[in-house]
Amino acid sequence: MTLLEVADLTVQIGGRKVLDEVGFTVAAGERLGLIGESGSGKSLTALAVLGLLPEGARVTGSVRLDGAELLGLGDRALSRVRGERIAMVFQEPLSALNPLMRVGKQIAESLRLHRGVSRKRALAEAVELAAKVGLPDPEQAARAFPHQLSGGQRQRVGIAIALACRPALLIADEPTTALDVTVQAGILDLLGRLVRDEGSALLFITHDLAVLAQVVQRVLVLGGGRVLEDGPLADILRAPAHPSTRTLLEVARAGSFRRAEEATP
Repeated sequence: MTLLEVADLTVQIGGRKVLDEVGFTVAAGERLGLIGESGSGKSLTALAVLGLLPEGARVTGSVRLDGAELLGLGDRALSRVRGERIAMVFQEPLSALNPLMRVGKQIAESLRLHRGVSRKRALAEAVELAAKVGLPDPEQAARAFPHQLSGGQRQRVGIAIALACRPALLIADEPTTALDVTVQAGILDLLGRLVRDEGSALLFITHDLAVLAQVVQRVLVLGGGRVLEDGPLADILRAPAHPSTRTLLEVARAGSFRRAEEATP
């Protein structure tokens, strides 16, 4: 069953076309990877789906969730969709978190906003979520401020916030870029496991095909704001059809060799 359907999505910012008739679908429970070089339009696609494009952006086309059109909805209607039906994990968790608020309260905030639970119950569930995403000593972690946690721990907090209301679709935008290889592997494993356990669909955005191959089933390649290629992961890895995809595959393979060499004593 189709969960998200994007059709002819075109975005102009400052008179420049940055997305050009982008179209794709995400089925319920599917894990789709969105990949491309810097400036290809990956993050803009996610922001368009969430209605978070910068002021002045001109958007045409269609973005449907469960058959309901999202483009053109007002902020109030979209705020009910964000967090509850679609949630996002951002690239840099420190900038995505409120530095003045304890992380437990930040996790609880989504529960109170979208599910209307009491403050006490929301905080208790926040601790449970902290444990679920693998934060050591969840009660202590919930009382911490973001700067008191490591980068990997902050990203786990971001994942807890995103999954608090069990969204139908989780968007992860370069969620491991700022992390070292060991921490990155743990976050990728966590994301894959949680979306499978919760039954959420995943739209995973990255420039690294090696990272993508660990978590998705299907790959959508963007370049210059257009869809260049779309197909099952195995087909893309075995026989990429577009030159840009072949370049991304070569870079991923070279990176794997480098990581293997670094790990060799």
